[in-house]
Amino acid sequence: QVQLVESGGGLVRSGGSLTLSCVASGSITTYNMAWYRQAPGKQREPIARITIARTAVYADSVKDRFSISRDNNKNTVFLQMNNLKPEDTGTYFCNAGGTSGTWGRGIQVTVPS
Repeated sequence: QVQLVESGGGLVRSGGSLTLSCVASGSITTYNMAWYRQAPGKQREPIARITIARTAVYADSVKDRFSISRDNNKNTVFLQMNNLKPEDTGTYFCNAGGTSGTWGRGIQVTVPS
């Protein structure tokens, strides 16, 4: 299985943008990839998924604001986050191959209220 490393998180003002990256240690061409978010005191939840065929699915909470993409040549998945809100605060995790697959360690995104 590949190893995943997230980057690009940080502190951003409400209404701002961030782009998260997830770099895999090997090829991701055979993996459905996803981003999950865990808000403080809450369970981890899926927010965006992109299939091998590049079909993207989003949680209602981020639809029309977030965009997931993949660059198989660079073994990388991106999450473009626009119009960020305080409720987007949390730890963001990259996932390859579903919930029983591989997880990154997560990266913090903070949007102060």
